[in-house]
Amino acid sequence: MKMISWNVNGLRACVTKGFLDYFKEMDADLFCVQETKLQEGQISLDLEGYHQFWNCAEKKGYSGTAVFSKIQPISVKYGVGKNDTQEEGRVIILEFEKFYLVNVYTPNAQRGLARLDYRMTWEDEFRSYLKELDAVKPVVLCGDLNVAHNEIDLKNPKTNTKNAGFTMEERGKMTELINTGFTDTFRHLYPDKEGAYSWWSYMGNARARNTGWRIDYFVVSERLKNNIKEAEIHSHVMGSDHCPVLLELEI
Repeated sequence: MKMISWNVNGLRACVTKGFLDYFKEMDADLFCVQETKLQEGQISLDLEGYHQFWNCAEKKGYSGTAVFSKIQPISVKYGVGKNDTQEEGRVIILEFEKFYLVNVYTPNAQRGLARLDYRMTWEDEFRSYLKELDAVKPVVLCGDLNVAHNEIDLKNPKTNTKNAGFTMEERGKMTELINTGFTDTFRHLYPDKEGAYSWWSYMGNARARNTGWRIDYFVVSERLKNNIKEAEIHSHVMGSDHCPVLLELEI
């Protein structure tokens, strides 16, 4: 099964920059996007053979997720937990026969770490929900997790230790998730691969110099790790400040 995840940073803009060409080329079974930045009715995609699921933020031009699936899911849920950030459209859960797919756009801690406390609470609630799902059947989690887990996952770790996305607090929550019984699919296959990034700032010619961060992931229940066939970062694909990531899974 082929799966793609991509933070498109505005789907309407990305569509004008080759999104549909890449979508057709990949011919994925599941295609997940984050940061769609649109409301219902603001875009119409003719994706023959795919079921479409949208979770739009209440705030215009903000956040939002979508999943395009060749397979009709058993059930669909939007948002998680008591304070499920449903107004921000951050989570879509599709239940299939043998696994759950969870597409997420994790809240950013923001400049000056203004939203770090909120992020920590959100992480605990989200991880708890993933554990509940995992107790029923395996989980495939994908999306922009807004954290570079280890120093190898960004170009300049020493100068970013107090910046959103690389604080000890955020990295610790990612470690807690892994220790709960989940596997970072890319690092499972490529534990020592350097220079593998999925996001680059628009400033300072960062992408051309590959001064980036790996913050987009496929994470699976640990019992699926031997089913991982391939995990790729498609850094050649433009259209957003993020690039798509791929997972091929035998399931």
